[in-house]
Amino acid sequence: MIVKTGRFGQLTVGDDETISIPLGILGFPQYTKYCLVDPGDDTLILWLQSLENPEIAFAILEPKIFRPDYAARLSAAELRELKLENVNQSAVFSILTIPEDVTQMTANVKAPLVINLKEKIAKQVVLQENEYSIKHLMFKELRAHLLTIHAQRRVAQRAGEAVVTPVSIHTIPPSLTVKSLQA
Repeated sequence: MIVKTGRFGQLTVGDDETISIPLGILGFPQYTKYCLVDPGDDTLILWLQSLENPEIAFAILEPKIFRPDYAARLSAAELRELKLENVNQSAVFSILTIPEDVTQMTANVKAPLVINLKEKIAKQVVLQENEYSIKHLMFKELRAHLLTIHAQRRVAQRAGEAVVTPVSIHTIPPSLTVKSLQA
């Protein structure tokens, strides 16, 4: 399927790259078909692009990248809806809000998007833990993580070793992401 998007231009999306979110994203229940777009940059941020509205795309990031102790605990009903035995069989993402001043970027760690990678179905769940916020300031943590990755790359390059690319850090298999041609 060819999808013309507002952010990424034209994308070619295969059936195996389509993710179904039957209940939609909170505030956007009418849109239930998405794909993951890798913009090809070093930010580790992926985009959840609606296949039904070319102007809808959510910046997403795995919360373990900026908050290593993060744990999404799903109810038995949520696991059944996602056809999962446990949350470890999924990828968990926070939806980001990226304002003009990127240092004020926030992540919704209270209501993550959980994707069953095998079935390609997802759900945005609202976690019951009070320790999580819908506006977790995370720019400093993300920046520190990116600086660590870049330092490791420089060391590996100097040693003549293979360089780890940022996308390999994600739990999403590269075959499930659509590459942006505008990268």
